[in-house]
Formats: sequence, structure tokens, C-alpha cells
Amino acid sequence: MSFKFEKLIIWQDSMEFGEIIFKISLAFPKDENFNLTSQIRRAVDSVALNISEGCILQSNPEFKRFLGYSIRSIAEVVTCLYKAKNRNYIDNVVFEENYKFAYKLMNHIISFRNKLI
Repeated sequence: MSFKFEKLIIWQDSMEFGEIIFKISLAFPKDENFNLTSQIRRAVDSVALNISEGCILQSNPEFKRFLGYSIRSIAEVVTCLYKAKNRNYIDNVVFEENYKFAYKLMNHIISFRNKLI
């Protein structure tokens, strides 16, 4: 037995991305706990949360709306990654890996959303 959203690759990938970003944020300075650390964690968790919430709705327009929230949350994560890189909390390699993951995930969500009627 499983929920419908658990079968979606976009949900599975967003769950993986959330754990990756969480681990990265553990190394952020303690004085960022209520700022960048909190912001990036909430944004990345929002991606999977909105996919799952939208999926349980019986209306494709509503599901599309929630997928849009997920897309915007990915953009927020990318902005936080830039801030982390600019503040030297992460190096260019970590930034590039996660930037690529975010870009791929965003495009998969957009493609999925475009296939909904």
C-alpha cells in the first residue's frame, strides 16, 4: 500500500534533494541558524510537500498550481545556494552539483505539469 505521490519520480527526487540540502546546511555557521539555514531547509522541504499535497487533489488545475509552488521553491533554494557560495559556506563544486540537481528537478516538474490536462 502506498500513496499515489510516492510513485512520482519528481517526488522521489525532491525527497532526495531535501536530504542533500539538509546535510549541506549542517555545515553553515551557527549564526545562520535562523536565517539562511532555516530558509534553505524550508524551501527545499516545500518542493516535496507541495508535490504530495497537490497530488492528493482530484483537480488537475489545483495540482498544477501546487507544482508551480514547488518550482518556485526550487528557485528559492538556488538563490540560497548562491548566497551560501558567496558567503563561502560551500565551495564551487558543491554549488555546481546542487545547481544542476535543482535545474534537472525543475525541468522534470515543468514537463510533468505540462502533461497534465
